Amino acid sequence: MQVPGSPTAVSAPGKVLLAGGYLVLDRQYTGLVFGLSARINVIAQEIRTSQGVQLSEIVVESPQFLEAQWRYGYHLAHGNGGIKLTQLQVGSSQINANPFVETTLAYALTYIIAAAHLKPSHAFAPARLTVLADNDYYSQPHSSSTATSSPPPSPHRFAKFPTKLRDAHKTGLGSSAALVTALTAALLTHYLPRSAFDLASDAGRRVLHNLAQAAHCAAQGKVGSGFDVAAAVYGSCVYRRFSPSVLAGLPEAGSPGFAPALAACVASDAWDTEVAKGETTARMPPGIALRMCDVDCGSQTVGMVKQVLKWREADAAASRALWDELQARNEALGAVLSSVGSSDDDDEESRKAEKIASAVAAVRALVRRMGSASGVPIEPESQAALLDALRDEVDGVYEGVVPGAGGFDALALLVRDDEATEARVKEFLGRWSREKGGSVRLLDVKGEMEGVRREGLEQYDGWIA
Repeated sequence: MQVPGSPTAVSAPGKVLLAGGYLVLDRQYTGLVFGLSARINVIAQEIRTSQGVQLSEIVVESPQFLEAQWRYGYHLAHGNGGIKLTQLQVGSSQINANPFVETTLAYALTYIIAAAHLKPSHAFAPARLTVLADNDYYSQPHSSSTATSSPPPSPHRFAKFPTKLRDAHKTGLGSSAALVTALTAALLTHYLPRSAFDLASDAGRRVLHNLAQAAHCAAQGKVGSGFDVAAAVYGSCVYRRFSPSVLAGLPEAGSPGFAPALAACVASDAWDTEVAKGETTARMPPGIALRMCDVDCGSQTVGMVKQVLKWREADAAASRALWDELQARNEALGAVLSSVGSSDDDDEESRKAEKIASAVAAVRALVRRMGSASGVPIEPESQAALLDALRDEVDGVYEGVVPGAGGFDALALLVRDDEATEARVKEFLGRWSREKGGSVRLLDVKGEMEGVRREGLEQYDGWIA
């Protein structure tokens, strides 16, 4: 816990599932997931009140967007139901629900009450949580103006978007998982003493992972694979999902018995998630960068997943054989990336490029076969044509994939990590957009290894009081 009144700043990274789309839904298989330099930042501050005035209120705001403030009153639900939230109206505007924010608050505050063994009469100090997202989470043009009369010194990182949050076009980098993780971490760090929760410790990250997974699943109304939350907590890793039964039987937030059930769930040994990190599991070779292209289209991921799983059920033997082979090729790709070293020798550089290109091409071939068999455009022809053209025509681009569930979302590229290659890619994408129509651009984001972390406050000057 901070010194009373001292702000707490936490950030969590976005993600890209480089290999293991669809397979990561099944515990028999794994996903190669990389954290990204684009982060969701949450700054928690105490709301100061006049002497003698008590305020039971939590305020969450996203000042980069229009009308993006959510105010909640809270009380202790009967029957060990934990913290029950009531959204309050902001000014004359209608109440604008945000299930990810509200669910995360309910889960985190309830866990704090239960895990810290606080008395039912305990009152949280009122808090304001400011959410700031790196620009690459959204594909639309933004204004360099700010929410205040004095612009922040770094407007290029946290831009002011001229739209409401619900109308923003996402680039598919995992903003909801990063938000839930960062918001949960900020609340736990802000309200609990370090003896009860330490974000830097293995035990602290395990608590955060389990609690954020539970909250994220509740907010989205289904138990997903969880690779996005795992990346937000741990960073780049090889991920094997938890068994969905871990969350079975958890009561709805606020209902009788929710508080002890949530605390027991988070602490349970039944969590069988496997997160492998290190030099031999998930890393980018020296001199190679993972970069993302925004195609500004987006996919109906839920419908695609349902159709692939329907195919898998209808053709169990063939789909299992394909998935087993694809798992082997995904592992081979991870091994290539982990084993390739740096070199100034041109011949060695060429061999490195060939190894990476060959491993990625082998994965892409099976992904296209799965798409054809299931009738799902996992690697659509338009995306395949762009990836092939980048690889064949732009020096320094080794290969690329349509990550995750595929479709018309951001592309992931493996490229030489230098300014000249970046300039060539940007020039090519500009020409491609003009000739083919649409909008394709290289995002500033890169792959990085680190997960959730504490942040210094100086980078948020102009956004927080």
